Amino acid sequence: MKKTIIALFALAAFAGTAFAADVIELKKGVTFKHKAHQESLKDCTKCHATNAGGKIEGFGKDFAHKTCKGCHSDGKKGPTSCKECHK
Repeated sequence: MKKTIIALFALAAFAGTAFAADVIELKKGVTFKHKAHQESLKDCTKCHATNAGGKIEGFGKDFAHKTCKGCHSDGKKGPTSCKECHK
């Protein structure tokens, strides 16, 4: 039974990554390269509630400016200025 539960969890996690969009068009001209982030971070819970992915609760301007920009600043990689994201 335990092996079945683990197998189902793994299947759900990998199925979510297999069907995730490559690029997501957000508001205000922001293009988010989901697949690139997925491959780089390898941890869906950096943004999502679980590794299965899905809708990000509370996603919006404040979330993006705090979480996304914060991650880019901490990792010294990725856009951090307005015009780098909003094209």
